[in-house]
This record gives sequence, C-alpha cells and structure tokens, in this order.
Amino acid sequence: MGDPAGIGPEVIIKALADDQIYDICKPIIIGDQALIERYCRTLGFDQSHYPLQIVDLKNVPDSVQPGIESGDTGLAAASYIEHSVKMWKQGRADAIATAPISKKALSLAGYNFPGHTEFLAELTGASRFAMSFFAEKLRVVLLSTHVSLRNAIELVKQEELAALISFTDEQLSRLLGRKVNLAVAGLNPHASEGGMFGTEEQNEIEPAIEKCQTAGIDVTGPFSPDTVFLRGFRGEFDGVISCYHDQATIAVKSLSFGSSVNVTLGLPLIRTSVDHGTAFDIAGKNVADASSMAAAIKLAAELAQLRRNVVERP
Repeated sequence: MGDPAGIGPEVIIKALADDQIYDICKPIIIGDQALIERYCRTLGFDQSHYPLQIVDLKNVPDSVQPGIESGDTGLAAASYIEHSVKMWKQGRADAIATAPISKKALSLAGYNFPGHTEFLAELTGASRFAMSFFAEKLRVVLLSTHVSLRNAIELVKQEELAALISFTDEQLSRLLGRKVNLAVAGLNPHASEGGMFGTEEQNEIEPAIEKCQTAGIDVTGPFSPDTVFLRGFRGEFDGVISCYHDQATIAVKSLSFGSSVNVTLGLPLIRTSVDHGTAFDIAGKNVADASSMAAAIKLAAELAQLRRNVVERP
C-alpha cells in the first residue's frame, strides 16, 4: 500500500477499478483495511463488482493525516514490504507491485534504507541489483541512480559498465524468457563524436562493450543519448544501458509518463513499482493519476506468467 499518508491507497483503489487486471491476476492488497475502505467510500469504489482481497495489518493510527509523513507511516510502509516478501517466500504471491514510500518516513521509523530497492534486496538476500524502467518497448537500466551529476560522470568506468551490461543481459533474458539485444547510451553529446566532446566513450564505454561482445553478449553502442532511447521505444533494442539517472528518466517520462514502471533487476522475486513518489501535496484530494500503478500491477502479472512459462516449458 506504500506510505499511508501518500497517494498509495488512492492509486491502488483507482487501479483496481480496471477490469483487465482481474483477467490476468488475483490482486491482494497488503495494507490497512480501515484506510482502504475509507478510500473506497470516498472514491465510490464498487466492492460488490470488484471484491477486494486485503491482508489487514491494522497498523495505521487514526491520527495519520494525508500529506503528513511520520515515523508511524514509515513503520506501516515498512511492515507492508516485509509482509509481501514473507508471502512470496511462502508461495502465496507470485510478484509484488509497490506503491510509493517516503524515504524520510522510513528513516523516522528507524529503517536505514534509501528506498524499496535496497530494503527488498536485504530481505531477499540479493547482493547485486539494478534499477530499471519499462515503458512499453523501452527498457532502460541505470548505471548509477541517486548521486550528483558530477559523481555520476565519475562512475562511468569500464569495469562497472561491463558488469552492468552482463548483469542486464542475464536479468532481462530471464525476465523475458528469451535472448535479448542491448544498446549502450553514450555519456557525452553525440557519444562524443569520436572524441571531440569527451573521452569517456573511447576510454571507458567502448572497451566495456567490446569485452561483453567477446563474451557473446548481443550489445552495441555507444549511441548518441539523444536518439538511442527513442530507438529502444520503437523496439530496435530489448534494453538500453543508461549512464546516469536523469539520462534515463527524462527519456522514459517524456515518452511514457504515467504508464512507465520501475522494475528492480536482480531480486529473486518479481518487483514492479510506480514511476512517481508519494505526492504528499495532493494526498487525500482524490486527484492522483493511477495509470502507473495499474501498469505496474499488469507488468508484474505479465512477468510472473512469463517466468512460469519458462519454468513449465519442457
């Protein structure tokens, strides 16, 4: 359910008014039933038509107000994450789609994680993971995430990039159930135009690509970052490696804002998430767009079915 004071409860209810979701999966809400039912009444959600299955952890105090983050809301959000992993370990869930949480609220509750990804990695024992975004045919994997632009440039190194390309090849092939082809975005304008606008492509990116090609990975680049994401969106590549956070997210949100989905690669379970935050400024106002939540649920179900087909394939 995400942070109870954010838009998580609202976008979940709105997303679950989509008939297509029930055709492909059986959604289970992990959260607080009293709060969910309050939003159902406010939003006019018809539970007779869409009977909700709720795992009620009963942990949202009456004092919690929309838009106000606190240790109580952080503790509640953390418990939903922990319980979702418990259900997956017990075989009671095939995939997890997460509503947004507050890093500050999580910290106030005593959890030292910058977000869902690191929390889920610890709970599942994953030692290597990467942030990615799926936007229709565009799938982008990030070399670095929440660091300054100056630090992000310094992190573009041959060894780390080669490791990410290899990891992405393995993980996307596993998720999609087939061999994939990858592209790598350049760091500099026009991928440096042969060294005219920078040396990172020649010194770090090209050697990493060549190393991976020698290992049998279908990867090409570096391509100009102002066009490679559109090429991926049009289906030319199964995945695009991005050199830093905003290089990826500006492209994803420009091409598919509201329907793109955050996917964590490297976890033993399938985890998707919305592409937005808690939006405390509009929480409780019933104006939040639920399209990304619906897309996250549908993609989680699709990836779970693909994994099941691979496992059951003779």
